[in-house]
Amino acid sequence: MTDGNEPPGRYRKYRVLGLLATAELLAMTLWFSVSAVGPELATMWGLSAAETAWLTNAVQLGFVAGALLSAVFTISDVVQPRYLFSASAVVGAAATVVIATSVGSFLPAVVLRFLTGMALAGVYPPGMKIMAGWFRKGRGFAIGVLVGALTVGSAMPHLLRGVGGVGRPTPVLLGASGLAVLGAILVLFVEPGPYQAPAAPFDPSAIRRIAGDRGTVLANLGYFGHMWELYAVWAWIPVYLSASFTANGGETEAFAAFVTFGTIAIGGLGAVIAGVTSDRLGRTTVTSASMIISGSACVAAGFVFGASTLIVVPFVLLWGFAIVADSAQFSTAVSELAEDSYVGSALTFQTAIGYLLTLGSIQLTPIVAESVGWRWAFAPLAVGPLIGTVAMLTLRRLPEAEALAGGRG
Repeated sequence: MTDGNEPPGRYRKYRVLGLLATAELLAMTLWFSVSAVGPELATMWGLSAAETAWLTNAVQLGFVAGALLSAVFTISDVVQPRYLFSASAVVGAAATVVIATSVGSFLPAVVLRFLTGMALAGVYPPGMKIMAGWFRKGRGFAIGVLVGALTVGSAMPHLLRGVGGVGRPTPVLLGASGLAVLGAILVLFVEPGPYQAPAAPFDPSAIRRIAGDRGTVLANLGYFGHMWELYAVWAWIPVYLSASFTANGGETEAFAAFVTFGTIAIGGLGAVIAGVTSDRLGRTTVTSASMIISGSACVAAGFVFGASTLIVVPFVLLWGFAIVADSAQFSTAVSELAEDSYVGSALTFQTAIGYLLTLGSIQLTPIVAESVGWRWAFAPLAVGPLIGTVAMLTLRRLPEAEALAGGRG
């Protein structure tokens, strides 16, 4: 065993990285499991567009509630994170199994999706804390890998739907649940890292200190701008693609599902590459560049809509690559700026507020689409990356930036 002053062996820490990333990927298949089969459920249950949106929004809201409770009571820093991760993944999987086997209407599905979101608040932030406990040097890359795994996991239900789930929601939901349980088992084999702070006592003033730190506030503001765009695009890109393909002559629903999977999953590669790059060039540089590209794509989507598949597919893949590339680096920045003993709570607080904002953007996007069509539905999302870029460039000029990426800002 290594101690807190001895760096872990390269092989050992990268083995942990691979194992934890796999567990994260599998557990996060729950997030969009119901959303992926939303068209089928909308037809079966007679749902409106607003009700269908709540199949995703309920998860977001549940995640926010779970994350805020965890942050206020510093659960991520009091409970061993691998046990919290595992138990939470099992609860989320159980809720999804109930939807697949016993639910036939909107209200109970929304309640169970809310419960799933609360459970996932015990998966994502604790996973980041575990990773931070194994990596000091190269932390941007490591958390980038973890967020990349989360991204691919979020896309997995669309792949399940594409390979045989169109018109058959039950196999997609049960498949996602089974993968999540496997992730819950795998994470139990992940040992605490040598840099993981010991369990901290409950401290109600910790969140006040986190919320009042100037550097952390700016890093969080960057993250909030990023989140305003991210989940609205992930939630509604299947509808945008279907409408765009129809306008150009039509493609099958299975093809649209595969493109949706690719659009979300390629963000995993973006997160890893951005992690390596930010460790070398700085967090503020990489996050700002990523938000400029993805924010521009929100507007460019209107000009690409209805074009040839040879144009639309590469465009959404580039968008999907850039839209997630910065995500891990906001979390990495907070892990470098916050108190070591309360990193878990700082990350949980960050994600709670970020996901709260997604409720507005996910609900706003179809409203805009009803007014101006899916061609321009994503344009209002560009304001988020704009605000986020300003925040990160401001942080870049402050002394606090010296704590980021080994002094690279």
